[in-house]
Amino acid sequence: MIAKHIKTKLTVIAESALEPRLLAELKRHHAHVWTISEVRGAFPEGERSGDWEADRTIEVRVICEPATADAIAEAVLQKYAPHYSVVVHFGEVQVLRPERF
Repeated sequence: MIAKHIKTKLTVIAESALEPRLLAELKRHHAHVWTISEVRGAFPEGERSGDWEADRTIEVRVICEPATADAIAEAVLQKYAPHYSVVVHFGEVQVLRPERF
């Protein structure tokens, strides 16, 4: 049987202008495995269609230890959520090769 290890997947959906700051936050918390995608959607503040630069949205997905996910989420909520459209959610994932995370 293959050995699976539980980690946390943290997802942050935010305005693309935050990308450099979010990446810095990931590095500050030693998160090594992340993916960023450009996405479209709606927030309580309105729809973000991505038609122009200031209207773009990204989704950052991070797989890490639960404590690391919590620390990143707390920093994002404190520093950026008061001023930007930000959604943060968590999920439990099973990974192979846990040393990568």
